[in-house]
Amino acid sequence: MAKKLKMGYETIKLELIEWLTKLQDTNTIEYLKIVKDSRISGNEWWNDLTEGQKTAIERGLEEIKEGKVVAHEEVVKKYGL
Repeated sequence: MAKKLKMGYETIKLELIEWLTKLQDTNTIEYLKIVKDSRISGNEWWNDLTEGQKTAIERGLEEIKEGKVVAHEEVVKKYGL
């Protein structure tokens, strides 16, 4: 079971690498750099976010609580991913 899970993470990492190489959104790139650097330095990444980023995350979490979500499968089907 652990090997199966590890293979799942390897697939996810490869998908993320492919996605990242095509990413054009500078805000997302900057955010990912903050998260990476915070993990390396041991800092709390939340403190490194801009107020706009914090607001967007909080809004997203609130939408999840309110059930305003779309299943991953539906997004894939709709956008042909």
